[in-house]
Amino acid sequence: MLNIGCHLSSSKGYEAMGKTALSIGANTFQFFTRNPRGSKARKLDLEDIEKFLKICRENGFVGFVGHAPYTLNACSAEERPREFAREVMEDDIRRMEHMPNNYYNFHPGSHGGQGVEVGIQLITNTLNEIIQPNQTTIILLETMAGKGTEVGGTFEELSQILDGVKYQDKMGVCLDTCHIYDAGYDIVNDLEGVLQEFDQIIGLDKLYAIHLNDSIHGHGSRKDRHEKLGEGHMGIKTFEEIINHPKLRHLPFVLETPNELDGYAAEINVLKELFRENSL
Repeated sequence: MLNIGCHLSSSKGYEAMGKTALSIGANTFQFFTRNPRGSKARKLDLEDIEKFLKICRENGFVGFVGHAPYTLNACSAEERPREFAREVMEDDIRRMEHMPNNYYNFHPGSHGGQGVEVGIQLITNTLNEIIQPNQTTIILLETMAGKGTEVGGTFEELSQILDGVKYQDKMGVCLDTCHIYDAGYDIVNDLEGVLQEFDQIIGLDKLYAIHLNDSIHGHGSRKDRHEKLGEGHMGIKTFEEIINHPKLRHLPFVLETPNELDGYAAEINVLKELFRENSL
């Protein structure tokens, strides 16, 4: 079975989000844990969460992804943004624990001219301060396009962060197809080679989720601009190969393409048609 969904709004609550996922044929999804351009989070409604979890259980949903706000920067050159990142991540993890055994994804951040090594150390420090040994939530580092002073544009940088975390069993990676293609990893012409490199440097056992996005600017551009599937430089064949790859096909796939719900529903249907149920 293809584990496919998209990014959904949680503005009307978790139960509404679960119903929306069902309405477009999704069995997984991603949502912002709070205002993506700010800091405000909805008040927790445990009754709403229980109704939502009931929908997930009854409809065979696989692990879903809570996404940290874009304002979070754990390796900022300034102390206050780093404190903000720590505070938000701590609170988000507490919230995610009401929906146990799922994923929390965040962009590693921008080192702001301090250098990659300093940025990596600051990110690692934050993670070691917030991760609890008994938490069920897996924290995912998102692969980045490497624009500007962004950290996480190479597998080596992500590996260094993971290596510095004390509770490594609480950490993983979310691979974004647009980001790694824009970063210079040619998943269009050499998917197998890229996955082998990922496995050698990070380990495929650390890959927990995939963002499916086509790319507006293309290979090595370091631009990070998402496009609808098949309408960018990557082409629909690339996504067919990704969702059917024996080392990837079991993972949750989340669409982050520039779509409304009807567009997401159409892309989900296309991917379901391309998924080979009996492929080994």
